[in-house]
This record gives sequence, structure tokens and C-alpha cells, in this order.
Amino acid sequence: MEDTYKHGPLLLLSGRANFPLACEIAEKLGESPEGATIEDFSDGEIFVRIDHSARGRDVFIIQPTSAPAGNFMELCLLLDAAKRASAARVTAVIPYFGYGRQDRKDQPRVSIGAKLSANLIVAAGADRVISIDFHQHQIQGFFDIPVDHLYAAPVVTKYFRDLALEDLVVIAPDVGAAKMARGFARRLGATFAIIDKRRPKANMSEVLNIVGDVEDRTCLIVDDMVDTGGSLANAVEALKDRGAKTVYAAATHPILSGEAPNRLANSSLERMIVTNTINVPEEKRSDRLEILSVADLLSKAIHHVHSNESVSKLFEIPKDN
Repeated sequence: MEDTYKHGPLLLLSGRANFPLACEIAEKLGESPEGATIEDFSDGEIFVRIDHSARGRDVFIIQPTSAPAGNFMELCLLLDAAKRASAARVTAVIPYFGYGRQDRKDQPRVSIGAKLSANLIVAAGADRVISIDFHQHQIQGFFDIPVDHLYAAPVVTKYFRDLALEDLVVIAPDVGAAKMARGFARRLGATFAIIDKRRPKANMSEVLNIVGDVEDRTCLIVDDMVDTGGSLANAVEALKDRGAKTVYAAATHPILSGEAPNRLANSSLERMIVTNTINVPEEKRSDRLEILSVADLLSKAIHHVHSNESVSKLFEIPKDN
């Protein structure tokens, strides 16, 4: 790609958490993900060394902070290494921002993990952050540096437009996802419904009611992530019990913890659409799981940031494509 040298030549680095995505991004930029030596010591500590000069370079480090927890430390070490190597600017490209669900103090004596994570990323040396679909939008404000918050909705919306599903109703799995679901419904020309549920404890949910007409309709449940799959499986069965014809689901971040792949495989779900913000290992994949790439979205964001161009146009979801 043409280099503007606003912050020095581009240098693209990647941690180990999602190297396949980094390679896709690099290919679209006409670059290669430069080498970094990353090793684990016998006691579990991580060693990082950037193998190319970063002095005066515009460095972009691609690393989601998904499980295991060492991925977060690896990102911080890469940021620190780039900063200490005299990089002109260091941007953390975090396709999935972990700890996003710990965004407020909702119980006595608990930490706010999302804010702490943001503080640590800044302290490690990040000058800027690029991320996709924070669990809550206000997480942008937890950083004291510029944040480019992107949305996977254009990628997912295009997929379902191409499917051209009839009698489609977009389902919000809870009140928190209502705004996202309404946006999908508007752009897909669909109706909207919401599931009223309660959470007795973490990773457990109970469907209380469904507000909206789903009988003999094709339903699309949308959310920012799928973790254990329990809430999603319950939602699918509740929709089928109320007469839904077919149920699809879409989530940006495929965490897929524990028995999630089996729960989804054994549910009445027609298809689960996710993106590659998190690398899904082969053992968690199935014919029912379809993975869309966000490499084009992230490569454009990196190009715009590097070239000092506006990133806001990437937030717009085209209505006719």
C-alpha cells in the first residue's frame, strides 16, 4: 500500500491469538505481518521480541484479548516492546476486547474489569485502539486515548441480504441487545421482537416472555457475542415453542466456551453466523457454524488511520449493498 509517512512507515505485527486474521489483513493491505518472537517459559511467563526495527514506524499490533488470559498479557508485552523500540505511534488492533462485560460496579466490592483493562493497555504503550463491537458502547470512554470502534453489522447484514429470507423478524435476546436488533431489522426490512429474560447467575438465563409476533416467521437472533450458548439455546427453543418456522442466530464474537458447540449442535438452530474476531479452533467448528471475515473492515480501518483519513465512513452500514 502507498505510505503517507505521517507517523512513519507501516509496521504490522501480530500476537498468537489470531494469526490467521492478521495474515488476511496483511494480504489486503499488500503487507506481511512482520515477525515477532513469542515464547512461553516453563513457569508460564511470556517472552516477546520484535524481530524487525520499529524505530520511527507506525506500528499496528493485532491481538484479540480472548481466552486464555495470557493473550491479554501478550498484547501488553508487544505494546511495551514497540514503544521501547522507539515506534512513532503504536495502535492496538483488538478485534475482540475481553473483560467487556465487567463494565460497571453492579455489586458491592467488585472490580470494573473493562476499565482496568483499558488502563493497562494505555499504560503498556498504546497510542490508539481499533476494536469491533464492544459489549457496551461506553467502553470507548474508558480509554484516555483515541478509540476507533467499528461494527461487524455491515458484514453480517450483507450475508443475510444475500440469503433473502422471507417473513424475517429480528430478535433481541435481551433488553441490552434491543438497539442492535432494531438496527438490523431496519436495514434488512424486517420486523422486530425482544425476549424478556432474567439471569439468576452468570452464564444462566431464563426466558420469561417474547414481545412480538414470531409465529410462522423466520427468526434471526442477533447479539455481540456467543459464550456458553446456554442463553441462545434457551431462546431458540422458546421461539420454536411459540411457533417460529426457522431460527438463525448471528453474533460478532464466537467465544464458544465449554459445551457451547454441543449445545448449539443439539438445538433447533438452523445456522449460527459469527465472525473471525476470535479464532475458532477446528474442534469447535461444525456444519451449522458459519464464520464471516472482518479482515476487510479492519484492513480499511488500519489504512485510514495510517493515512490520517476519516474512519467514520466505515461505521456506516450501506442499505442497498
